Amino acid sequence: MHYLCAMNKKLKLWELDRLSPAEFKDTTKFPITIVLDNIRSFSNVGAFFRTGDSFAVERIILCGITPLPPHREIQKTALGATETIPWEYFENTVDACLALQKDGYEIHVLEQAEKTTFLQDIAPVKSQNYALVFGNEVNGVDQAVIDLADLIVEIPQFGTKHSLNVSVCAGVTMWEYVRRLM
Repeated sequence: MHYLCAMNKKLKLWELDRLSPAEFKDTTKFPITIVLDNIRSFSNVGAFFRTGDSFAVERIILCGITPLPPHREIQKTALGATETIPWEYFENTVDACLALQKDGYEIHVLEQAEKTTFLQDIAPVKSQNYALVFGNEVNGVDQAVIDLADLIVEIPQFGTKHSLNVSVCAGVTMWEYVRRLM
């Protein structure tokens, strides 16, 4: 049974046929903007950039106390994605979301709340732009941002922990949105 695995060669980095940063800049992005509401961890911020690059999101908006590139601690996990994903900063997440809504974005907050839509039940449409809001590692998304949301999305969980790490949540969520928009 093990002989089957030996015939499936692991690819080297140069065999993956990835886009160059210049090619990535010119490629069509998914209509997704990531909003970070007071994320405190440099590593989590870097992971958002790397995951955002993987799923070809439009940009990342960093808000409040969220650390900003360039920073070596962000780079450890971003692996250069701060150079490929455009980003901007807002002091206040509510202001960022209001500006996005004014530009036609639906605000989808990732949070546990009284009335949520489970991630597997979302139905994004290709003609709509989405802002996915992820919150602070301890306090989650601020209630004032939740109050602005067009949709509150929850990832179902079946174990003993109350939540996923925010960067893990980002990877699961971005994949589901992108998968449905492809």
